[in-house]
Amino acid sequence: MNLCKIVFRSLRQHALSTIITAASIALAGGLLMSVWSVKRQAQATFTQVNTGFDAVLGARGSQLQLVLNSIFHLENSPGNIRWTDYEYIRDHPSVKIAVPIAVGDNLRGWRIVGAIPEIFTEVEYARDRKFSFASGRNFAPTAREAVLGSYAAAKLGMKVGDTFKPAHGLDYVESHEHPEVYTIVGILAASNTPVDKVVWIPIQGVQTMTGHDPKAATDVSAVLVKLKTPQAGFSLSMMYNRQGDKLTFAYPIGRIMGDLFRKISWFDRILELVAYLVALVSAGGVLASIYNSMSARRRDIAILRALGARRRTIFSAIILEAAAIGTVGMIASFFVYAVILNVVAVIVRAQTGVVIDPWIPEKIMLIVPPAMIALCGVCGLIPAWKAYRTDIAENLTPLS
Repeated sequence: MNLCKIVFRSLRQHALSTIITAASIALAGGLLMSVWSVKRQAQATFTQVNTGFDAVLGARGSQLQLVLNSIFHLENSPGNIRWTDYEYIRDHPSVKIAVPIAVGDNLRGWRIVGAIPEIFTEVEYARDRKFSFASGRNFAPTAREAVLGSYAAAKLGMKVGDTFKPAHGLDYVESHEHPEVYTIVGILAASNTPVDKVVWIPIQGVQTMTGHDPKAATDVSAVLVKLKTPQAGFSLSMMYNRQGDKLTFAYPIGRIMGDLFRKISWFDRILELVAYLVALVSAGGVLASIYNSMSARRRDIAILRALGARRRTIFSAIILEAAAIGTVGMIASFFVYAVILNVVAVIVRAQTGVVIDPWIPEKIMLIVPPAMIALCGVCGLIPAWKAYRTDIAENLTPLS
């Protein structure tokens, strides 16, 4: 109990330096936990989200670009393929469902994707879960109607019954608007997939939009494919990627996204290194804070020793004080962690439609706090040793 009182009084006496040092510990701890959490969640989410499809068929080129453009609605389209290519894979005995899509327009910066109505009625974006409507209905295949993803609808502030004119390209320029007017007939319920950030219209609408190349009126940007068996994917991949030279069959989607994360793993390591350095600097701040205050504490320590406090009590008190600063900092680090994860989650959802949950418990939350507290305690060893060697007689000499 006396040891705790000593530590508490010291922390209170040096409140400003305690708060500043604890804040640096909070930043370090929050950064360490958030780096690991974002890395793990992003990799797990992006390799598992496929909006219900196993593969993508598209123009010859990069499989990664094809997946990013068709599944996550990022990047530019690698090119178009013929309608007959869609019909061939649609009728293939190994294919359960094939959905053609066409891209190239936007609504105030939000991507417009042309598709067939079956994408919302026949596809399970997760096990036993199909897309549903928060309001309204599906679009008709030949009508100038649109369905908005939940996130896009919220950000655009639009509802069932509103109308709009599509704009050409992926960047919104008012002068590039097409003359066609589309009516919103449905708003999708949130699925926490990239579908949420897209404006969906009938594929014929994109193909025949005024200003688009009439020669490509039946072309599609890609075909989203759901297979009957995993083995079918390997045989189709062999057929398109190794035996052909005109089309690309991106399969499996999870492996392709996993390759992306392996390619950028060096960036993760840099972030981890920065977090470790911040942690070391913060722990060093604990050492510097306590060590620099030892000159002012010598007389207090000498008085405690004269009143019967043992050397080991003083030694333990300094180490406990360092650990206490670390503990306060790590408690505050969970607030820093929550702020960072929420900001990252907002950015990731806005860009990809994928949801990162900042409140999912992570193992790193059980590792970082005790490790940082222990590191702070170790940094308290040097000032503790200095306090241990404090001479009673020398420091009890009257000041004047």
